[in-house]
Amino acid sequence: MKKVCVITTTRAEYGLLFWLMKELQDDPEFQLQLVVTGTHLSSEFGSTIDKIREDFHVDRSFNMEMTDDSELGITHSLSVALNGFATSFKTLAPDLIIALGDRFEILGAATAALISNIPLAHIHGGELTEGAIDDSIRHAVTKMAHYHFTAAEEYRNRVIQLGEEPKRVFNVGGMG
Repeated sequence: MKKVCVITTTRAEYGLLFWLMKELQDDPEFQLQLVVTGTHLSSEFGSTIDKIREDFHVDRSFNMEMTDDSELGITHSLSVALNGFATSFKTLAPDLIIALGDRFEILGAATAALISNIPLAHIHGGELTEGAIDDSIRHAVTKMAHYHFTAAEEYRNRVIQLGEEPKRVFNVGGMG
């Protein structure tokens, strides 16, 4: 049985990942592992970890100490995320990690996966967001990932242009 660890840090990407997690949970060939952090643990954002626990078993969760969205606040939260993901991956020992998107929290997960030598599947790579740091984070995560699941052929081509092996880049359409 392959252990597949899914990362969720926001309500938006949890909604996109829900059916994939359901499929993994129901498939006897896989053991779903779930790491929950980010805004899911914030009362300001509705403590959505409670809803997740109604749907799935949460294997690990940790508070990223997200105090504000200043440069220093984000950098601090990223350092906490890196430590939290590294500890989670050491404990869970997954065979594959799945992460979606371009938020800084995912950068922490991707970095910990890379250093831990655990394959990473990245969903929604190759996209562009004008005027934000999202592109740099998304492309960095793409470079750390082993498998790529894009939402359009244009994005698949961009991931390949970044130097990724075409046989590991799949245009699967948008998760929504």
